Amino acid sequence: MTDTIPTLLLFPLWVLLAAFVFCIFSWQRAKVQAAIAVVAGFLYLAAAAGLFMEVSQNGIQVIQIGDWPAPFGITLVADLLAAGMVLISAVVAFAIILYSLQDISTARKKKGFYPVLLVMMFGVCGSFLTGDIFNLYVWFEVMLVASFVLIVLGNSKKQLEGAVKYVTLSFISSGFLLTGSAILYKLTGTLNMADLSVAIAQHPNQELITVSAVFFLTGFGIKAALFPFFSWLPASYPTPPISVVGLMAGLLTKVGVYALIRFFTLLYTYDLPTTHSVLLVLAGLTMFFGVLGAIAQRNFKKILSFHIVSQIGYMIMGLALFTPLAIAGSIFYIIHHILVKTNLFLISGIVKITNGHYALSKLGGVYDRYPFVTVLFAVSALSLAGIPPLSGFWGKFILAKAGLASEAYIIVAVSLLVGLLTLFSMSKIWVSVFWSATPESDSNPPQLDGRTLFRRYYCLLLASVFLTLCTLGISFYPDFLISFSEQAAEQLLNPDAYINAVLNP
Repeated sequence: MTDTIPTLLLFPLWVLLAAFVFCIFSWQRAKVQAAIAVVAGFLYLAAAAGLFMEVSQNGIQVIQIGDWPAPFGITLVADLLAAGMVLISAVVAFAIILYSLQDISTARKKKGFYPVLLVMMFGVCGSFLTGDIFNLYVWFEVMLVASFVLIVLGNSKKQLEGAVKYVTLSFISSGFLLTGSAILYKLTGTLNMADLSVAIAQHPNQELITVSAVFFLTGFGIKAALFPFFSWLPASYPTPPISVVGLMAGLLTKVGVYALIRFFTLLYTYDLPTTHSVLLVLAGLTMFFGVLGAIAQRNFKKILSFHIVSQIGYMIMGLALFTPLAIAGSIFYIIHHILVKTNLFLISGIVKITNGHYALSKLGGVYDRYPFVTVLFAVSALSLAGIPPLSGFWGKFILAKAGLASEAYIIVAVSLLVGLLTLFSMSKIWVSVFWSATPESDSNPPQLDGRTLFRRYYCLLLASVFLTLCTLGISFYPDFLISFSEQAAEQLLNPDAYINAVLNP
């Protein structure tokens, strides 16, 4: 495996890195950088699709950088989960690049928007493919630095305030990750995840192993916006441009969730009643308090930001239940949520352009003036709430079925209640923004008819349509994604193939 496809495993990273270099050489030339980013987004999507097909057909793929054998060298691994996450990240990145062509100002583009965007995607892709903890930390830091620059690009006061909160919590999170890594290295002498899986299972000092698990749970919990570490997210996400927020909302917290799934299926499985009971409690609290925060808001972007928090709880719920069906539900839900949540933020940006505000009290009349935009919103909003037959329904159905099979009735009840409250909070947006008339106090909203909107902002609409079609695809034809999720869950719960692919190529 390591000899046959090193190019496919590395190509997504090569595409992003090469595009970054070309953008640097085109500094201050906004149109050239934008063209490079579009080509890179398409090639990244193609490379991710190729890697996904290879892993699906031929199994787990591994490459040892510099031919140093594991656990001594840098290992890149693509199993089904990693390949699927790389592919969905490429889908979202391509949509965001299209959207940014008209969303991001020329001034921001000249200040390096596209190179930094490519660096952030480089960090996201590397986080999914890395096979050792230290390099996972490095990839996380690449994401952190790039996302910080994207948040502050433009230098507005609100952006700087949001960035300070975001970076402060991120650095605290990094400290927890480094501490957990140091404990594991001291105990086992390795940070390669496949090697650690074997070493942890045989280690006599399970108490200190559990301490390291707490550090990783806290560190990744902060990055994933898990209860009680989620306050940074609604404070930071509403401040940058929509292209930045959409990418961060869709992907960055999911990298934290991915890491939790990887660690608590591959490494920390020796005391399931303790670790996964804690995860189950955190999942329920994250769902509940996240949706309460959304209900209390009266701002389009802030409602969507709190919904990110509540939906993270569903993903952790499946991990905590730790059955094949539950893990499959988590994987399905992650992919569904990445598409839907990114699209909802993109639609909020279109509404801002047409109405001039994010405050619900100042919005209205979108359905009368732009029914097409209303349809785009309805698909994603109803999917987020879990209305059948849209993708959110399938994800919640799988998780509820797994919970009932595990006799975890309380978490199932919480998940159903949160689904109803999600529908209620989304209905606030529907009534205020789309169904009601434009407030008379709004003196000068942009007066654009549908044709003019499409002519001026066609890239925004094309990006949203692309994600909407992806959502409808997994909604009306969910069998492929369900099958993939089940196979990925089987790999996670039976990690021998992963371990052998890395340690015995």
